[in-house]
Amino acid sequence: MAIRNISVLGLLLFLFLSCDQDSVYDRYQTVSGNWSIEEPVMFTIEEPDTVQEYDMFITLRNNNEYQYNNLFLITELNFPNGKQFIDTLEYAMAAPDGSWLGKGFNDVKESKLWYREGVRFRESGNYTLNISHAVRKNGNVQGDQKLKGITEVGVRVERSKK
Repeated sequence: MAIRNISVLGLLLFLFLSCDQDSVYDRYQTVSGNWSIEEPVMFTIEEPDTVQEYDMFITLRNNNEYQYNNLFLITELNFPNGKQFIDTLEYAMAAPDGSWLGKGFNDVKESKLWYREGVRFRESGNYTLNISHAVRKNGNVQGDQKLKGITEVGVRVERSKK
């Protein structure tokens, strides 16, 4: 009986670990539902393969306190040699009827948002990605100082499927 239980556990562990072989980096940082505009989240991607092609995603978890149907982000990808790519991005977070586009069973939804496709990290070394929000109310020039409803911000890097 014990051998059978160990075999079943081993099989489940194998299936769990093999389900996500394309992922090479997947990290989240908690922002406690009040993401400050002055506190970007930072991720360090350590020594990626310089030959492999990757797809990059920004992953977010939000709850019902998020007040907007879209999300504006400013990203800064820093290369080992000091070069930077800075982008301002907009993502839809809700459908026209107000329902969240992310996946999840309760009031927390997870969204996997395209960031860059077909990326090659041609320089050896560590890359950093800083992500800030730039959400503001219509008619306001200044962004919301505290963005409510975003609970976690993450980055996912996968081997490209091209």
